[in-house]
Formats: sequence, C-alpha cells, structure tokens
Amino acid sequence: MSGRRWPGRTVRLRFTLLYAAVFLLSGCALLVLTNVLASVSNTQPAPGQFPPVQQADPAVAQQHIRELQTRLDELQTMQSRRLLVGSVVALVVMGLVSLLLGRLISGRVLRPLRTITAATRRISAENLHERLAVAGPQDEVKDLADTVDGLLARLEASFAAQRRFVANASHELRTPLATMRASLDVALAKPEPVPAQTVALAGRVRVELDRVDRLLDGFLMLARAEHGALADRAPIALGRLAEQALAARAADIDARQLAVDTTGVADAAVAQGSATLLARLVQNLVDNAVVHNQDGGWLRIATTAADGTVELVVESGGPVLDQAQIDGLALPFRRLGADRTGSDDGSGLGLSIVAAVAEAHGGRLELRARPAGGLRAAVSLPQAREVVA
Repeated sequence: MSGRRWPGRTVRLRFTLLYAAVFLLSGCALLVLTNVLASVSNTQPAPGQFPPVQQADPAVAQQHIRELQTRLDELQTMQSRRLLVGSVVALVVMGLVSLLLGRLISGRVLRPLRTITAATRRISAENLHERLAVAGPQDEVKDLADTVDGLLARLEASFAAQRRFVANASHELRTPLATMRASLDVALAKPEPVPAQTVALAGRVRVELDRVDRLLDGFLMLARAEHGALADRAPIALGRLAEQALAARAADIDARQLAVDTTGVADAAVAQGSATLLARLVQNLVDNAVVHNQDGGWLRIATTAADGTVELVVESGGPVLDQAQIDGLALPFRRLGADRTGSDDGSGLGLSIVAAVAEAHGGRLELRARPAGGLRAAVSLPQAREVVA
C-alpha cells in the first residue's frame, strides 16, 4: 500500500500554523501574567496581639478563632479581586499584543498578493509582454500568479492576432480597390465615345471607392492607436499641428466662408507622443469642425498648458445638438444624421480615432454640445518635458 503524501506548503496550511502558534503563545503569555499577578505578596498585618493567658478560656479562644476566620475571609476576597483585576489587565495587554502580531503576520502573508496586484495594475495593452513571474513555493499564491501570467499571454496573442488581421485585411483590400480604379480609368479612356450614363456611373463608383479607401485608412489608424506601441514618442507642438490641419483644409474653409479664430493657440502647448497619431488627431478634429458646420459659420482653435497637461480645444458653430447623442460620438461608426450636422459624409471613425489616440497617450477626449449651437471638443494630453523650438 502506497504511503500517504504530506500536503504541500499551501496558504491554508501556513495560515493554520501561524494562527495556532499565535493562539498558543498568547495563551501561554496570559497564564504567565496571571500567575505573576496572583503571586504578588499579600502579606497583611496579623490580627491584634492578644495578651497571654494563664489558662485556656473557651470563650476567649472562640472569639480569637472567629476573628482569625474573618481575617482569612477578607484575605481570600482581596486575593480573588486581585486575581480578577490581574486577569483583566493580562487580557487587555494580550489583546493589544495579538492585534499587533496579527497585523504583522497578515502583512507578511499577504505581501505576495499585494505584489501581484501592483504588478497587474501596471500591465496594460501597451505592455502585455510583461509577466508577474512570482517565485516561491507551489501554493495558492503561486498558482494565482501563474494563472494571471497565462491570461496575459493569451491576451497578448489575441491582441497581436487582431492587429495582424486588421492590418492584413486593410492592405489586402487596397489591391482590389486599385484594380477597380484602374478598370474605371481604362473604360473612360477608350477612343470611342463613352455613354453619359457610363460616365455618371463611373463617377459614383469612384466616390464610393474613395469612401472605402478612407474607411480602410481609418481602420488602420484606429488599430494602431488602440493596440500599437508608441515607439516614436517625441515632443510635438499642438499649435503647429493645428496650423497644418487648417492649411490642408484651406480650400474647404474658403468655399464655406468659415471664420477661423486661432488667437488662443499657445506656443507652450507641447505634448509628448507620436507625431503621426497626434497629427491625425488634430486633423480629424479640424475636419469634423469644417465638415459639420454651416456656410458662413465659424470655428475656434485654442491650446493651453498648465500643471503638466496640455489641452487642445476645437469649437465650431452650428445647430443646437443633443448632449445624449454627443456622448456616443466617440464610439466607432457613431454619427449624427445629416439633418442635424449638415453632412452625411464620413465613416463614423473620426472622433473614435481621436478618442483612441488620446487614450493611447494617457489623455482623454471630452465632447460638449454648446448651448448656443455647435460642438466643443477638448483633448487633454500629458505635457512634454522638453519644448520644441
């Protein structure tokens, strides 16, 4: 018959041994204190000295016995009271000592769990490659750490597969789009006259192809912002990015006769991050303010820097919007209807890309409907330690 295996060093066993040891030590200390207090000298003056008697007098002897009995009863009562007080004092002292020892022991036992919690909090989508790698006996704490490491490994593989799928699918879809564009160009470039209906159809198809192309570009940018590592971090001046975005939209701004106010742009608003992603963030905000605006309207861009944070604010005029609908615009494929914004163009990824880029840089996007009409978009980002000239 095979021998019984001794249980491993589990957390339950360690808790059992520690609590038993503390209880045993507390009980021993309580007994020692009680006996010490009980053994304190209780010597009292002897009862009054009686004059010697020449002969035994039964009445006097009985009186003497009664006085001695009374004195013994008083001494026993005092001894009981002393023992009670000593027990209470010992109980209070050992209660305080047990609390202190329990706190120290529990902190010692739970230290690995605190280490696991702190390490898990530090791990995010940007550093899923890190592991807890807890060393020690194969107990419940070690099993928990190994389980978390396995979960992180599966999450890392899942994120990597998602990034690869989005990137590969977007790149693969560009090939048929380019083929369809080339086919349209060949069909329209034939020497014989092309029917007007064919020309109109080709124009509509080209518009849809451009829209799909922008959608794929948005997918790639969103995938990079949400799951990509920001290896190209550098100090970036948000005011310069705003100037570039306005210059790229200069024709549309002139066509719609929009009044642009950039007096609130501060040179000290320098963020730390990816130049490509931050440029796309500012570009999307400016595009949103230009496209979803009214002819003859206005837009305002301002940047501030304070307390280690820079803020980019893009405001635009327009009709009064519902804040309940505005709160969902940062989600993918969420957009307001053409009757509220004046345009149904776009894929619904613009503000979701802005929110993803801001979150990837440790910032956030805040959208507010202006009481007088229009939208206020504010992006907060960590300020760069260096200032770009």
